[in-house]
Amino acid sequence: MKDVVLLYDNCCIYEIVILNYFLKATGSDVVFCSIKEGKIVVMEGYSIHTESALKDIDLSQVRSFIIPGGNISNIDYDIVYNSLKILHSSGTLIAGICAGTDILEKAGLLKGIHSSRQEEYDCVRDGNIITARANAYVDFAIETAKALDLFEDEEDLQETIAFWKEFKRAL
Repeated sequence: MKDVVLLYDNCCIYEIVILNYFLKATGSDVVFCSIKEGKIVVMEGYSIHTESALKDIDLSQVRSFIIPGGNISNIDYDIVYNSLKILHSSGTLIAGICAGTDILEKAGLLKGIHSSRQEEYDCVRDGNIITARANAYVDFAIETAKALDLFEDEEDLQETIAFWKEFKRAL
């Protein structure tokens, strides 16, 4: 199963860097896709070559689908919304941070659930949907990793929280 990250011109890479680290460190099969396969330039100025176009992703093989924030007008396409609806109906984990949650909302996935669109939440999981505000990128990474069962055990989770959230030195 693949963990798919939807990248696009002017998306915010910093919001998903820690999550990507967790995915890669645990041997997850991460695929960076975009509307059209090829080079994109992210908000931080990096050029990234995506591996696949969204239309070429086999949605039945997707374990998680992650959308960073940024200028979401660059992914305001029916293929994105249709893909999200298919993934959601099959129970796939869908995670959006910052403006990525706007895409989830426009796809109709936030109706009747708790999300970071509500004032009291910075990062929240409700069913197979995770949403977060931009500054909750550490919580977003940890919550998504928990949902994907990336931690070996409770001790691994607590060590991760201590390091990434509490800035404690690794031993």
